[in-house]
This record gives sequence, C-alpha cells and structure tokens, in this order.
Amino acid sequence: MSWFQKTRFNPQTLQNEVLPYKTRDYIWWAVRNVGLVVLIGTASIFLFDYAFDSPKDRAMAREIQFLEGQVEQFKSDVDEMVEVLEDLQVRDDAIYRTVFGTDPLPGYRRNPGVGGADRTEHLRGYDHTEEVSELQLKIAEIQRRLVAQSRSFDEVMDLAKTHEARLQSIPAIQPIRNDDLKRMASGWGWRYHPIYKVKKFHYGMDFSAETGTEIFATGDGEVIKVRRSYTGYGRHIVIKHGFGYETLYAHMDKTLVKKGQKVKRGEVIGLVGNTGTSVAPHVHYEVFKDGKKVNPAHYYFNDLTPEQYETLLRNSEAAHQSFD
Repeated sequence: MSWFQKTRFNPQTLQNEVLPYKTRDYIWWAVRNVGLVVLIGTASIFLFDYAFDSPKDRAMAREIQFLEGQVEQFKSDVDEMVEVLEDLQVRDDAIYRTVFGTDPLPGYRRNPGVGGADRTEHLRGYDHTEEVSELQLKIAEIQRRLVAQSRSFDEVMDLAKTHEARLQSIPAIQPIRNDDLKRMASGWGWRYHPIYKVKKFHYGMDFSAETGTEIFATGDGEVIKVRRSYTGYGRHIVIKHGFGYETLYAHMDKTLVKKGQKVKRGEVIGLVGNTGTSVAPHVHYEVFKDGKKVNPAHYYFNDLTPEQYETLLRNSEAAHQSFD
C-alpha cells in the first residue's frame, strides 16, 4: 500500500528512505480526508438548494402565488361592494326617503367611525402586511356601513307601513271651498296689522268668506284644542294630525267639534266668523311642522291645478294688510 508510505532523503546515503507511518499519521490522514468530503458535500448541498427548488419549495411558491392572486381578487370585490353600497345609499336618500317625505340619513349615521386599539397590529411583520391591513380595514368599514344601511331600510319600511296614514294626515286642502272663497285676504310674510298699524310677520293665510261659511279639517287628525277668546285668535281650533303636523283655524263664528274628537280631511269643524282680533269675516289658517310654523300654501296638493297653485303662491307672497 504505497499510498500509505512516506519517504525522506538521506544525505549520507544519497537515497530516499521509506519511513513507516505512525498512528497519528493515520489519524491526521483520516481527519483530513473526511473533512474534505464533508466540505465538498456541504458545498454541493448549498449549491443544489440555491440552483434548484425542492418539491416542498415549489409547492409553497405556488401557494403563495395563489394567495397573492386571491388578495388582489378580494380587493377588487371589496371595491365593487363599496360601489354597490354607495349606490344603495344614494337611492335611499334620493328616492326612498324623498318619496316618504323624510330627511336623508345624516352622514354620521351612514359612516359611523371606530376608535380604540390598532385592529391590524397582529398583521405587522409580513411581506403583505400593508395590503392585508388595508383590506381588513375596508371590510370593517363596509360592515359598519351595512349595519347603518340596514337600520335605515328598517326606518324606510316603517315609513312605508304608515305611508297611507301619513298621506291622509298631511294638511293637503284649503280650509275653505274655492266656491265659497271671496278672496285670499293675506298670505305668509310681513304685513301691516289692521288694528295695531305696525308691520308684523303673518304666520299663516287669511281666507275671506261670508260669516257662517263651512270650515274643513285639512287632514285627518285629533282635535287637541277648542277655545274661545275675545282677543287674538277668537274662537279657534287646533288639530294634531300626527307625523309632526298640526293646523290652527281661527276667528270662527262657531266651533262644531270637541277636544279629543277624531276628524277626517274634509270634515266640517266650524263656521267662518269675525271673533277675536279681526276686522272682517275670515278664517286665519296656520300649519305647524315639527313645532315650527310653515307656509300653508306649500301644502295645497288636492284642491288646485298647477296654474292655480302658482297663482296662489304669488298672491300669498304679495305684501298687503292682513285681516288679523
């Protein structure tokens, strides 16, 4: 086994002499060769891993690619849901609530905020943290807005159920027949008071007619006040129609209903007179919405053609003296 031999040149004999191997020589030879094999093997493994993917790595890469595609699809789906939700909100405000005569849902109810701790903290530290966090926040926002929209639709459903009663309750006719009406003496706005001779705001409309002319309830409701006074409104009636509406009929010659009585639109409730602070037979008529006086001319839906309605509005806004 010559590969285990080692030689040394002997200057005295001028020849190479074979030296026997010792135990430590065998140990060193073994360590050196094993180390070389290990080094080559390790380098080969690293090179192979770098140049070639294992089946497990390839499967993982495919899964990551699939998940990234799903994230992009979810983002697209979420954007589409936001568009649909916004369309529902527009329909809710511009159509459904308008049909039922109610105000749009306030912004703070449509888009309720959320506070507190960072809800995406557990997502930090990953390659797709920003995308996933943004997606999660959008989904949470959609959930809140969907809850708000659902509650809004519940309100609209309640409005739909009471729509017929609401329509009957709106003061939608004149308190005096057009045939019995001499003229509309005074409308909504600043007027000169016939007695005090000062300019005052006239919160209603005066309909001039003969004493004893029938006065009609302008909407379904309940009589909540029947009163007689020698000043101010004189004999007058107040009807509560519900849904925020009330009407007042003043200066009556005679009242024909009692407090607590239920009345229907078009039912006779009294007769035209000249009682209280009044200078001529007429009925002073006021409309209240949610506790505030509003122009009664805006509610004559049933009695007038569009042309008559425009004429009435112009006359009601003309500045002249009132009857009370």
